Amino acid sequence: MAFRTLDDADLKGRRALVRVDFNVPMAGGQVTDDTRLRAALPTIEAIRKAGGKVVLLAHFDRPKGKRVASMSLGPVVAPLAALVGAPVAFADDCVGPDAAKVVDAMRDGDVVLLENLRFHAGEEANDPAFVAELARNGDLYVNDAFSAAHRAHASTEGLAHVLPAYAGESMRRELDALEAALGNPQRPVLGVVGGSKVSTKLELIHNLILKLDRLAIGGGMANTFLFAQGHDVAASYCEKDLADTARETMAFAAKNNCELLLPIDIVVAEKIEPGAAARVRDLGQLDEHERILDAGPRTVARLTAAMDASKTLIWNGPLGVFETPPFDAGTTAAARHAGALAKAGRLIAVAGGGDTVAALHHAGAAQDFTFVSTAGGAFLEWMEGKTLPGVAALQA
Repeated sequence: MAFRTLDDADLKGRRALVRVDFNVPMAGGQVTDDTRLRAALPTIEAIRKAGGKVVLLAHFDRPKGKRVASMSLGPVVAPLAALVGAPVAFADDCVGPDAAKVVDAMRDGDVVLLENLRFHAGEEANDPAFVAELARNGDLYVNDAFSAAHRAHASTEGLAHVLPAYAGESMRRELDALEAALGNPQRPVLGVVGGSKVSTKLELIHNLILKLDRLAIGGGMANTFLFAQGHDVAASYCEKDLADTARETMAFAAKNNCELLLPIDIVVAEKIEPGAAARVRDLGQLDEHERILDAGPRTVARLTAAMDASKTLIWNGPLGVFETPPFDAGTTAAARHAGALAKAGRLIAVAGGGDTVAALHHAGAAQDFTFVSTAGGAFLEWMEGKTLPGVAALQA
Protein backbone atom coordinates (compact mmCIF):
# COMPACT_ATOMS: atom_id res chain seq x y z
CA MET A 1 0.00 0.00 0.00
CA ALA A 2 1.78 3.14 -1.20
CA PHE A 3 0.57 6.43 0.24
CA ARG A 4 2.00 9.91 0.55
CA THR A 5 3.33 10.94 3.97
CA LEU A 6 4.66 14.12 5.55
CA ASP A 7 8.13 13.05 4.42
CA ASP A 8 6.97 13.88 0.90
CA ALA A 9 5.51 17.31 1.78
CA ASP A 10 6.98 20.81 1.52
CA LEU A 11 5.62 22.34 4.74
CA LYS A 12 7.65 25.52 5.26
CA GLY A 13 5.31 28.51 5.48
CA ARG A 14 2.35 26.50 4.23
CA ARG A 15 -1.08 26.03 5.79
CA ALA A 16 -1.72 22.35 6.49
CA LEU A 17 -5.37 21.38 6.91
CA VAL A 18 -5.04 18.46 9.31
CA ARG A 19 -8.04 16.17 9.85
CA VAL A 20 -7.82 14.80 13.39
CA ASP A 21 -10.13 12.76 15.63
CA PHE A 22 -11.04 14.96 18.57
CA ASN A 23 -14.35 13.22 19.25
CA VAL A 24 -13.21 12.87 22.85
CA PRO A 25 -15.14 11.87 25.99
CA MET A 26 -16.43 14.93 27.85
CA ALA A 27 -18.32 15.54 31.08
CA GLY A 28 -19.46 18.92 32.32
CA GLY A 29 -17.67 20.66 29.48
CA GLN A 30 -14.34 19.06 30.39
CA VAL A 31 -12.29 16.54 28.42
CA THR A 32 -12.17 13.35 30.53
CA ASP A 33 -9.78 11.32 28.34
CA ASP A 34 -7.11 13.02 26.21
CA THR A 35 -5.93 9.88 24.37
CA ARG A 36 -7.09 11.18 21.00
CA LEU A 37 -5.52 14.57 21.59
CA ARG A 38 -2.19 12.88 22.35
CA ALA A 39 -2.49 10.78 19.19
CA ALA A 40 -2.40 13.97 17.10
CA LEU A 41 0.76 15.37 18.71
CA PRO A 42 3.37 13.70 16.45
CA THR A 43 1.73 15.17 13.33
CA ILE A 44 1.29 18.61 14.92
CA GLU A 45 4.92 18.64 16.04
CA ALA A 46 6.23 17.44 12.67
CA ILE A 47 4.46 20.27 10.84
CA ARG A 48 5.50 22.90 13.39
CA LYS A 49 9.12 21.71 13.30
CA ALA A 50 9.12 22.01 9.51
CA GLY A 51 7.84 25.59 9.75
CA GLY A 52 4.30 24.87 8.65
CA LYS A 53 1.00 26.22 9.97
CA VAL A 54 -1.30 23.66 11.61
CA VAL A 55 -5.02 24.13 10.91
CA LEU A 56 -6.91 21.38 12.73
CA LEU A 57 -10.22 20.03 11.42
CA ALA A 58 -12.39 17.78 13.58
CA HIS A 59 -15.94 16.77 14.44
CA PHE A 60 -17.56 16.26 17.80
CA ASP A 61 -20.69 14.20 18.41
CA ARG A 62 -23.61 14.34 15.95
CA PRO A 63 -25.08 17.83 15.56
CA LYS A 64 -26.52 16.80 12.18
CA GLY A 65 -25.68 19.95 10.27
CA LYS A 66 -26.82 22.41 12.95
CA ARG A 67 -24.93 24.55 15.42
CA VAL A 68 -25.32 22.97 18.86
CA ALA A 69 -23.57 24.82 21.67
CA SER A 70 -22.96 21.69 23.76
CA MET A 71 -21.14 20.11 20.80
CA SER A 72 -18.58 22.87 20.33
CA LEU A 73 -14.90 21.94 20.15
CA GLY A 74 -14.07 24.95 22.33
CA PRO A 75 -13.43 22.83 25.47
CA VAL A 76 -10.66 20.98 23.60
CA VAL A 77 -8.50 24.09 23.19
CA ALA A 78 -7.02 24.38 26.70
CA PRO A 79 -6.04 20.72 27.17
CA LEU A 80 -4.66 20.59 23.63
CA ALA A 81 -2.56 23.71 24.18
CA ALA A 82 -1.17 22.17 27.38
CA LEU A 83 -0.14 19.04 25.48
CA VAL A 84 1.34 20.98 22.53
CA GLY A 85 3.17 23.33 24.88
CA ALA A 86 2.12 26.35 22.84
CA PRO A 87 -1.01 28.51 22.36
CA VAL A 88 -3.82 27.06 20.25
CA ALA A 89 -6.13 29.60 18.61
CA PHE A 90 -9.79 28.79 18.06
CA ALA A 91 -12.08 29.84 15.23
CA ASP A 92 -15.81 30.04 15.84
CA ASP A 93 -16.50 28.33 12.52
CA CYS A 94 -14.65 25.96 10.19
CA VAL A 95 -15.43 27.98 7.03
CA GLY A 96 -16.30 31.55 6.13
CA PRO A 97 -14.95 34.84 7.51
CA ASP A 98 -14.55 33.62 11.12
CA ALA A 99 -12.25 30.79 10.03
CA ALA A 100 -10.41 32.90 7.45
CA LYS A 101 -9.66 35.68 9.98
CA VAL A 102 -7.99 33.30 12.43
CA VAL A 103 -6.09 31.37 9.75
CA ASP A 104 -4.87 34.53 8.00
CA ALA A 105 -3.35 35.74 11.28
CA MET A 106 -1.20 32.61 11.66
CA ARG A 107 2.59 32.65 11.67
CA ASP A 108 4.83 29.68 10.89
CA GLY A 109 4.56 27.09 13.66
CA ASP A 110 1.17 28.31 14.90
CA VAL A 111 -1.70 25.96 15.69
CA VAL A 112 -5.39 26.69 15.09
CA LEU A 113 -8.44 24.55 15.84
CA LEU A 114 -11.54 25.22 13.73
CA GLU A 115 -15.05 24.68 15.06
CA ASN A 116 -16.99 21.41 14.66
CA LEU A 117 -17.15 20.39 11.00
CA ARG A 118 -20.52 18.73 11.51
CA PHE A 119 -22.19 22.05 12.30
CA HIS A 120 -22.45 22.12 8.49
CA ALA A 121 -24.54 19.56 6.58
CA GLY A 122 -21.98 19.72 3.76
CA GLU A 123 -19.46 17.80 5.85
CA GLU A 124 -21.26 14.45 6.00
CA ALA A 125 -22.77 15.01 2.53
CA ASN A 126 -19.27 15.50 1.07
CA ASP A 127 -20.69 18.54 -0.71
CA PRO A 128 -18.18 19.86 -3.28
CA ALA A 129 -19.10 23.45 -2.40
CA PHE A 130 -18.30 22.81 1.28
CA VAL A 131 -15.07 21.05 0.30
CA ALA A 132 -14.07 24.15 -1.66
CA GLU A 133 -14.83 26.39 1.34
CA LEU A 134 -12.67 24.24 3.61
CA ALA A 135 -9.86 24.16 1.04
CA ARG A 136 -9.61 27.97 0.98
CA ASN A 137 -7.90 27.87 4.36
CA GLY A 138 -5.18 25.40 3.36
CA ASP A 139 -2.32 24.83 0.95
CA LEU A 140 -2.18 21.10 1.57
CA TYR A 141 -4.23 18.42 3.33
CA VAL A 142 -3.16 15.89 5.96
CA ASN A 143 -5.43 13.08 7.13
CA ASP A 144 -4.46 11.92 10.61
CA ALA A 145 -7.85 10.39 11.52
CA PHE A 146 -7.92 6.73 10.54
CA SER A 147 -10.95 6.34 12.80
CA ALA A 148 -12.97 8.47 10.36
CA ALA A 149 -11.41 7.04 7.18
CA HIS A 150 -14.34 4.70 6.51
CA ARG A 151 -16.56 7.72 5.89
CA ALA A 152 -16.51 9.60 2.57
CA HIS A 153 -17.03 13.02 4.12
CA ALA A 154 -15.77 16.41 2.97
CA SER A 155 -12.91 16.48 5.47
CA THR A 156 -11.96 12.80 5.18
CA GLU A 157 -12.20 12.22 1.43
CA GLY A 158 -13.25 15.32 -0.49
CA LEU A 159 -10.30 17.51 0.48
CA ALA A 160 -7.83 14.86 -0.68
CA HIS A 161 -8.99 15.45 -4.25
CA VAL A 162 -8.62 19.24 -4.28
CA LEU A 163 -5.38 19.72 -2.30
CA PRO A 164 -2.06 17.85 -2.23
CA ALA A 165 -2.88 15.07 0.26
CA TYR A 166 -0.72 13.22 2.80
CA ALA A 167 -1.08 10.73 5.66
CA GLY A 168 -0.29 12.13 9.09
CA GLU A 169 1.98 10.34 11.56
CA SER A 170 -0.86 8.60 13.43
CA MET A 171 -2.46 7.52 10.14
CA ARG A 172 0.90 6.28 8.87
CA ARG A 173 1.46 4.19 12.01
CA GLU A 174 -2.02 2.69 11.74
CA LEU A 175 -1.64 1.81 8.05
CA ASP A 176 1.82 0.32 8.62
CA ALA A 177 0.44 -1.86 11.43
CA LEU A 178 -2.53 -3.03 9.38
CA GLU A 179 -0.30 -3.86 6.44
CA ALA A 180 1.94 -5.89 8.76
CA ALA A 181 -1.09 -7.73 10.18
CA LEU A 182 -3.00 -8.68 7.04
CA GLY A 183 -1.67 -6.92 3.97
CA ASN A 184 1.75 -8.58 3.83
CA PRO A 185 2.11 -10.47 7.12
CA GLN A 186 4.78 -12.79 8.43
CA ARG A 187 3.29 -16.30 8.51
CA PRO A 188 1.75 -18.23 10.14
CA VAL A 189 -1.03 -15.72 10.88
CA LEU A 190 -3.50 -16.28 13.71
CA GLY A 191 -6.76 -14.39 14.18
CA VAL A 192 -8.90 -14.06 17.29
CA VAL A 193 -12.49 -12.92 16.83
CA GLY A 194 -14.81 -12.63 19.81
CA GLY A 195 -17.92 -10.75 20.82
CA SER A 196 -21.55 -11.72 21.17
CA LYS A 197 -23.03 -11.90 17.68
CA VAL A 198 -22.06 -13.90 14.61
CA SER A 199 -24.52 -11.80 12.61
CA THR A 200 -22.48 -8.61 13.04
CA LYS A 201 -19.15 -10.21 12.11
CA LEU A 202 -19.93 -12.54 9.21
CA GLU A 203 -18.14 -10.37 6.63
CA LEU A 204 -15.16 -10.04 8.93
CA ILE A 205 -14.93 -13.79 9.57
CA HIS A 206 -15.20 -14.66 5.87
CA ASN A 207 -12.52 -12.15 4.87
CA LEU A 208 -10.19 -13.38 7.61
CA ILE A 209 -10.64 -17.01 6.58
CA LEU A 210 -9.20 -16.06 3.18
CA LYS A 211 -6.13 -14.46 4.78
CA LEU A 212 -5.34 -16.44 7.94
CA ASP A 213 -3.81 -19.78 8.75
CA ARG A 214 -5.82 -20.15 11.94
CA LEU A 215 -8.87 -18.36 13.34
CA ALA A 216 -9.99 -18.69 16.96
CA ILE A 217 -13.61 -17.81 17.66
CA GLY A 218 -14.68 -16.88 21.19
CA GLY A 219 -17.27 -14.97 23.15
CA GLY A 220 -21.01 -15.38 22.65
CA MET A 221 -20.58 -15.96 18.93
CA ALA A 222 -18.74 -19.21 19.67
CA ASN A 223 -21.97 -20.51 21.23
CA THR A 224 -23.67 -20.36 17.84
CA PHE A 225 -20.91 -22.48 16.33
CA LEU A 226 -21.09 -24.97 19.21
CA PHE A 227 -24.87 -25.21 18.78
CA ALA A 228 -24.35 -25.76 15.04
CA GLN A 229 -22.06 -28.67 15.91
CA GLY A 230 -24.86 -30.23 17.96
CA HIS A 231 -23.74 -29.20 21.45
CA ASP A 232 -26.31 -28.15 24.07
CA VAL A 233 -25.76 -24.48 25.04
CA ALA A 234 -28.58 -24.42 27.67
CA ALA A 235 -29.42 -20.82 28.67
CA SER A 236 -26.43 -19.28 26.85
CA TYR A 237 -26.81 -16.43 24.40
CA CYS A 238 -26.97 -18.07 20.97
CA GLU A 239 -28.18 -17.10 17.49
CA LYS A 240 -29.75 -20.47 16.80
CA ASP A 241 -31.28 -19.26 13.54
CA LEU A 242 -27.72 -18.88 12.20
CA ALA A 243 -26.75 -22.52 12.76
CA ASP A 244 -26.78 -23.23 9.01
CA THR A 245 -24.65 -20.13 8.43
CA ALA A 246 -22.18 -21.31 11.06
CA ARG A 247 -21.93 -24.74 9.40
CA GLU A 248 -21.38 -23.06 6.02
CA THR A 249 -18.63 -20.93 7.59
CA MET A 250 -16.92 -24.01 9.00
CA ALA A 251 -17.03 -25.64 5.57
CA PHE A 252 -15.71 -22.44 3.96
CA ALA A 253 -12.76 -22.42 6.39
CA ALA A 254 -11.94 -26.05 5.64
CA LYS A 255 -12.08 -25.37 1.90
CA ASN A 256 -9.67 -22.45 2.27
CA ASN A 257 -7.20 -24.24 4.58
CA CYS A 258 -7.92 -22.02 7.56
CA GLU A 259 -8.09 -23.97 10.81
CA LEU A 260 -10.99 -22.84 13.00
CA LEU A 261 -10.28 -22.99 16.73
CA LEU A 262 -13.59 -23.31 18.59
CA PRO A 263 -13.88 -23.80 22.37
CA ILE A 264 -13.06 -27.28 23.65
CA ASP A 265 -14.13 -26.49 27.22
CA ILE A 266 -16.16 -23.67 28.75
CA VAL A 267 -16.74 -21.66 31.91
CA VAL A 268 -20.40 -21.47 32.99
CA ALA A 269 -22.60 -19.89 35.64
CA GLU A 270 -26.28 -19.24 36.17
CA LYS A 271 -25.89 -15.49 36.60
CA ILE A 272 -23.66 -12.78 35.19
CA GLU A 273 -22.56 -11.03 38.35
CA PRO A 274 -19.20 -10.30 40.01
CA GLY A 275 -17.90 -13.23 41.98
CA ALA A 276 -20.59 -15.61 40.68
CA ALA A 277 -19.95 -19.30 41.21
CA ALA A 278 -18.21 -20.34 38.00
CA ARG A 279 -17.67 -23.91 36.86
CA VAL A 280 -15.56 -25.41 34.09
CA ARG A 281 -17.55 -27.77 31.88
CA ASP A 282 -16.93 -30.01 28.91
CA LEU A 283 -18.87 -29.08 25.78
CA GLY A 284 -22.57 -29.76 26.05
CA GLN A 285 -22.40 -30.66 29.77
CA LEU A 286 -24.51 -27.76 31.07
CA ASP A 287 -27.43 -27.65 33.46
CA GLU A 288 -30.51 -26.07 31.87
CA HIS A 289 -30.10 -22.71 33.66
CA GLU A 290 -26.36 -22.36 33.06
CA ARG A 291 -24.81 -19.94 30.59
CA ILE A 292 -21.47 -20.10 28.80
CA LEU A 293 -19.62 -16.95 29.92
CA ASP A 294 -15.93 -17.59 29.21
CA ALA A 295 -13.46 -19.87 27.46
CA GLY A 296 -12.25 -22.79 29.55
CA PRO A 297 -8.62 -23.38 30.59
CA ARG A 298 -7.95 -26.04 27.93
CA THR A 299 -9.34 -23.72 25.25
CA VAL A 300 -7.07 -20.91 26.44
CA ALA A 301 -4.06 -23.23 26.59
CA ARG A 302 -4.66 -24.32 23.00
CA LEU A 303 -4.98 -20.67 21.93
CA THR A 304 -1.74 -19.63 23.63
CA ALA A 305 0.02 -22.58 22.01
CA ALA A 306 -1.28 -21.35 18.65
CA MET A 307 0.17 -17.93 19.46
CA ASP A 308 3.53 -19.57 20.21
CA ALA A 309 3.43 -21.20 16.76
CA SER A 310 2.48 -17.97 14.94
CA LYS A 311 4.42 -14.97 13.66
CA THR A 312 1.47 -12.57 13.41
CA LEU A 313 -1.71 -12.11 15.47
CA ILE A 314 -4.77 -9.99 14.62
CA TRP A 315 -7.32 -9.72 17.45
CA ASN A 316 -10.86 -8.33 17.61
CA GLY A 317 -13.25 -9.13 20.45
CA PRO A 318 -13.02 -10.73 23.92
CA LEU A 319 -13.28 -14.44 24.70
CA GLY A 320 -15.87 -13.97 27.44
CA VAL A 321 -17.80 -11.48 29.57
CA PHE A 322 -14.54 -9.81 30.63
CA GLU A 323 -16.30 -6.86 32.28
CA THR A 324 -17.56 -9.18 35.04
CA PRO A 325 -14.94 -11.18 36.96
CA PRO A 326 -14.40 -14.11 37.15
CA PHE A 327 -15.45 -14.30 33.47
CA ASP A 328 -12.45 -12.22 32.46
CA ALA A 329 -9.97 -15.03 33.12
CA GLY A 330 -9.80 -16.43 29.58
CA THR A 331 -9.42 -13.08 27.83
CA THR A 332 -6.89 -11.86 30.41
CA ALA A 333 -4.68 -14.96 30.19
CA ALA A 334 -4.68 -14.96 26.39
CA ALA A 335 -4.05 -11.20 26.16
CA ARG A 336 -1.13 -11.34 28.59
CA HIS A 337 0.42 -14.24 26.72
CA ALA A 338 0.14 -12.41 23.40
CA GLY A 339 1.54 -9.25 24.95
CA ALA A 340 4.51 -11.11 26.40
CA LEU A 341 5.30 -12.67 23.01
CA ALA A 342 5.06 -9.30 21.29
CA LYS A 343 7.22 -7.61 23.91
CA ALA A 344 9.83 -10.32 23.43
CA GLY A 345 9.81 -9.72 19.67
CA ARG A 346 8.41 -13.19 18.91
CA LEU A 347 4.99 -12.06 17.61
CA ILE A 348 3.55 -9.10 15.71
CA ALA A 349 0.34 -8.54 17.70
CA VAL A 350 -2.22 -6.07 16.33
CA ALA A 351 -5.61 -5.52 17.96
CA GLY A 352 -8.56 -3.17 17.59
CA GLY A 353 -12.23 -2.50 18.28
CA GLY A 354 -13.84 -0.85 21.30
CA ASP A 355 -14.39 -3.93 23.46
CA THR A 356 -11.00 -5.30 22.47
CA VAL A 357 -9.14 -2.18 23.57
CA ALA A 358 -11.02 -2.17 26.88
CA ALA A 359 -10.29 -5.87 27.40
CA LEU A 360 -6.56 -5.46 26.71
CA HIS A 361 -6.34 -2.55 29.13
CA HIS A 362 -8.29 -4.58 31.70
CA ALA A 363 -5.70 -7.35 31.29
CA GLY A 364 -2.83 -4.88 31.58
CA ALA A 365 -1.53 -6.07 28.22
CA ALA A 366 -2.35 -3.24 25.82
CA GLN A 367 1.05 -1.55 26.18
CA ASP A 368 2.83 -4.77 25.20
CA PHE A 369 1.00 -5.32 21.90
CA THR A 370 2.75 -4.21 18.73
CA PHE A 371 -0.19 -1.95 17.90
CA VAL A 372 -3.62 -1.33 19.38
CA SER A 373 -6.04 0.55 17.16
CA THR A 374 -8.71 2.74 18.76
CA ALA A 375 -10.41 3.31 15.41
CA GLY A 376 -13.50 1.18 16.01
CA GLY A 377 -15.66 1.10 12.87
CA ALA A 378 -12.80 1.87 10.50
CA PHE A 379 -10.71 -0.96 11.96
CA LEU A 380 -13.61 -3.40 11.56
CA GLU A 381 -14.33 -2.36 7.97
CA TRP A 382 -10.65 -2.75 7.13
CA MET A 383 -10.69 -6.25 8.67
CA GLU A 384 -13.75 -7.00 6.53
CA GLY A 385 -11.69 -6.22 3.44
CA LYS A 386 -13.56 -3.05 2.54
CA THR A 387 -11.98 -0.07 0.83
CA LEU A 388 -11.80 2.90 3.19
CA PRO A 389 -12.46 6.13 1.23
CA GLY A 390 -10.19 8.23 3.43
CA VAL A 391 -7.29 5.84 2.91
CA ALA A 392 -7.86 5.26 -0.81
CA ALA A 393 -7.74 9.04 -1.37
CA LEU A 394 -4.19 9.17 0.05
CA GLN A 395 -2.73 6.43 -2.13
CA ALA A 396 0.10 7.57 -4.36
